[in-house]
Amino acid sequence: MSGAPDYRTGIGWDSHRLKKGRPLILGGVRIESEFGLDGHSDADVLSHAITDALLGALAQGDIGMHFPDSDPKWKDAGSLHFLHHTVQLLGVAGWKLVNVDANVLIEKPKLKDYRQAIRESLARTLGLPLDCVSVKFKTAEGVGPVGRGESAEAQAVATITRRT
Repeated sequence: MSGAPDYRTGIGWDSHRLKKGRPLILGGVRIESEFGLDGHSDADVLSHAITDALLGALAQGDIGMHFPDSDPKWKDAGSLHFLHHTVQLLGVAGWKLVNVDANVLIEKPKLKDYRQAIRESLARTLGLPLDCVSVKFKTAEGVGPVGRGESAEAQAVATITRRT
């Protein structure tokens, strides 16, 4: 592929409603909370956003194309599986992940005490050093569905490079 760039960047975003009694999983880590994210899989918005960022960098569509919610085999699936599979796709296509930077938008619970565990979980799954995985937590300060405590969102950016 003469002239093709040696680096690519992808962006991902996901949102799920909060539902009482569901587990709250972020980056593969179970968070103590009365409310969890509702979805076909474990609804881990952070892992979903990172998966989409990786697929975007590869120009390989989105999470719904690879893990459709119409397929019963993904019912209640752990989203780290989606991430692991997508990292394998990178390798097959001749790319490797360089870094991930992500935001989680949720009103409560406060997540700062979970940051290290989430980063470690993601770094293991992604095959990255810890200092190449950044996760930040934000609130919407009462604005919109996130601010009203109805949902959570995540955004992610991933950079990949050609394997040499």
